[in-house]
Amino acid sequence: MERRHVRTVAVLRRVADHWIGAHRDPGDNQWARATFFCGLTALHRLTREPRYLAYARAWAEHHHYGLHGGPTTRHADDQCAGQVYLDLYALDPAPDPAKSAAIEESVRRMVDTAGQRHDDWWWDDALHMAMPAFARLGALRADRSYWDAMHAFYTHTRDAEGGPGLRDPASGLWYRDQRFLPGGITGPDGGPVWWSRGNGWVAAAHAKVLAVLPDAFGPTAGYRRTLAAQLTALRAAQRPDGFWNVDLADPGHPPGPETSGTALFTYALAAAVRAGVVARAEHLPVAARAWAAMVDTAVHPDGFLGYVQGVGDRPESGQPVTRDSTADFGVGAFLLAGTELAALGG
Repeated sequence: MERRHVRTVAVLRRVADHWIGAHRDPGDNQWARATFFCGLTALHRLTREPRYLAYARAWAEHHHYGLHGGPTTRHADDQCAGQVYLDLYALDPAPDPAKSAAIEESVRRMVDTAGQRHDDWWWDDALHMAMPAFARLGALRADRSYWDAMHAFYTHTRDAEGGPGLRDPASGLWYRDQRFLPGGITGPDGGPVWWSRGNGWVAAAHAKVLAVLPDAFGPTAGYRRTLAAQLTALRAAQRPDGFWNVDLADPGHPPGPETSGTALFTYALAAAVRAGVVARAEHLPVAARAWAAMVDTAVHPDGFLGYVQGVGDRPESGQPVTRDSTADFGVGAFLLAGTELAALGG
C-alpha cells in the first residue's frame, strides 16, 4: 500500500508540474481555472510542496481574492474561485479576512434572500461550483443559515427545476438542465442523455459538502443517500477499461474514453468510501480501476493529461476528444481524484 501511495503522489506531481510549467500566467478567476486550483490546493495539503502554495497564492493575489462578476454575483460559476480562497484562508496561520470577504459577501446575499428566490442553480454543474462555499462558510461562522439556504437552492435543483427536477429517481443519475428532461433533448437512439461530466460535478459537490456537514444537520442523511444511489449507478455504468463514456446512457454517443467525468467520479467514489457513504469492498475497486485507466491511458510521460472533453454542456461538446485534448478543469479534477485516493492509502 505504501508503494502504491508513493506512485500515486508521483503521478500527481508530474501532472501538476506539467500544467504549472506550461502556464506561467496562472490565468483568470473563472470556474475552469478555479477548479484546477481546487485540485492544486488539495495536492499541497497532501504534499506540503511550497511551490504549489506559492502558485495558488499568486493567482489569488493577482485577482485580489475577488470573484468574476464581483461580490454581488449570484452566478455559481463565479463563486467557484471562493473554494480556493477558503482553502488559502484556512492555510494561513493568522487568517486574513480579506481572503474570504468577496465569497462571503456573495454567498451571504443569497442566504439573506433564499426565502424569496432559490432557483439560481438551474444546471447541475452549479452544485459543484457553489455548494461547497455555502457549506464551508456555515461551518466557519457556526451559522446554520448558510446550510439552510444551500439546501433550499439544492432542493429546487434536484426536485423542482424544469418541473420534476434534474435528478432522475429511477436511475439515480442527473440531467444537465431542463432541456434534457423527458420530452426534451434525447440521444441518437432516442434514450435519455446523462452527461458524464455533468454527473461528475454533482457527485463531487456531494462529496465536498459531506466533508463539512455534521450528521446533526437534518438534510445530511439525504445527501448521503443521494450520493450513494448515484455512485451505485455509476458502478454499473463503468466501461471495461475503467473510464466512463461521455454519455452514461449510450456508449456510442460518441465513443471513446473521457478523463474529466472519470476523474470527478473517482474523486467522489474515494471520498464516499472514506466517509462511509458507500461500502469500501464494492466501490474502492471501481475508483482504483478508473485511476489506473487514467494513469495508463491519459497521462503522457511528461505529465500532460489527455482525453479531457472541452467546455460544453452535452456529449457532443468539445469533440473529438483525443489523447491530446486537455483543459484546466480536467487537470484539477484529476488532482482531486488522486489526492483523495492517496488519503485512502492508494
